[in-house]
Amino acid sequence: MRNTITFLLDGNPVEIDFSLEKSVRPTTTLLNYLRSLPSHRGVKEGCAEGDCGACTVALTERTPGGALRYRAVDSCLLLLPMIDGKQVITVENLRSPAGSLHPVQEAMVEHHGSQCGFCTPGFIMSMFVLYKQSAAPPRGEIEDAITGNLCRCTGYRPIVDAAQAACARGPADHFTAMEKSVLSTLASFPHGSIEISTPGQKYFRPATLEEACRALAEFPGASVIAGGTDVALRVTKRHELLGTVVDLGAIPELRQVSGSKEGLEIGAGVPLADLPSLLEGKYPALAGTLSLFASRQIRNLATLGGNLGSASPVGDTSPVLIASGAGVTLQSVRGTRQVPLDGFFTGYRKTLREPDELILSLRLPPPDGAFIRSYKVSKRRDLDIATLSAGFRLTVDGGGDVESLTLAYGGMAERTKRAVKTEQYLIGKAWSRDRVEAAGEYLSQDFRPITDVRGSAEFRMLAAKNLLLKFWLDSKG
Repeated sequence: MRNTITFLLDGNPVEIDFSLEKSVRPTTTLLNYLRSLPSHRGVKEGCAEGDCGACTVALTERTPGGALRYRAVDSCLLLLPMIDGKQVITVENLRSPAGSLHPVQEAMVEHHGSQCGFCTPGFIMSMFVLYKQSAAPPRGEIEDAITGNLCRCTGYRPIVDAAQAACARGPADHFTAMEKSVLSTLASFPHGSIEISTPGQKYFRPATLEEACRALAEFPGASVIAGGTDVALRVTKRHELLGTVVDLGAIPELRQVSGSKEGLEIGAGVPLADLPSLLEGKYPALAGTLSLFASRQIRNLATLGGNLGSASPVGDTSPVLIASGAGVTLQSVRGTRQVPLDGFFTGYRKTLREPDELILSLRLPPPDGAFIRSYKVSKRRDLDIATLSAGFRLTVDGGGDVESLTLAYGGMAERTKRAVKTEQYLIGKAWSRDRVEAAGEYLSQDFRPITDVRGSAEFRMLAAKNLLLKFWLDSKG
């Protein structure tokens, strides 16, 4: 066990010993740490919740295959132990050793992509990671890369043009020449579990599944981090001092993915950004949901395990996963158990997971030809919490009657919940517009939505009925 973390910053190894360093805690964010340094003020705090992108930095780490992977992340959502063994790149590092601007910075100047400049460092870092990943990205990929960066004065067209021009120049830069050295340095860093004890706090970052289960058995009331995009807000927005933390981000078993005739098993720690390539077109409804999930910076951190474990009543991924027949595997020192996702959520922010259990993986059954769709209703398309969401699954028999039907809604109750009475009304009946419109009236028996800042109860009920009708229209092509 270590009580120190080691990472690369400005090309140099940095070690923080929390028993000696009194100015930081294990729950200090990377943003606040960088802002405390005299040479890293380019990173900005705009929202401290991952919405504005002004604090974006690049995080690089060694892949299992020995390559170097670049990810854009919101530094306000990263607690310091989460960067152990990685390299942090900030906007100050982009200038070449010879003093010239990086191609991304040059393109931003040439295309007049900055006015007040507050948001510019974050945009530059998102564009830098895109530059390292894609030689000639289509406009849609560029827009996705900067979805998590907000600008209120320049306008996005010159920024998109700058990204397009920079990426057309190719991914080679002065970082390319240093990658072998970076890989070697990262490989030489200490490995293994971290256990940090400071006044009022204990922070565990186990390196094995067995150690994680033992930690949860010893501290069943610990705050569990599986990505941290939700738990970090307790630090940045509520200013909580988290007493005991178990961080699951360093466990290889949670990042494994395996496929078989029984379907696809996705480790609970796989970043959401990695899932579209893993779904391979077999689960298009889930892929569509992920395309509207927050921003790329957040998807680079967030995981399915964290999303399902947080048990948000809005649901995010849970409606479409329930419609897909997914299940979760739970692990503890007592063993493993499997539960269907339909039934996993028991109340507001409550699940069947026991305090000493962690979510090991999510299981998706193989596609069986059913018609599955996912929907999100929100005030803006990107980077917004849904007012309500839905995941629907349908099969019809040879005569056009409903054979099976799943209607899962988020944002309509205290948890993601199926419209059971509506399903029962439709099953065995003709899949027709008249029937679907009539079935909408049963939704008022299934749900009693509330009014809040995102929408009124009346709006939610009307939208829920309209989504059911949209599902019927989509099923008819």
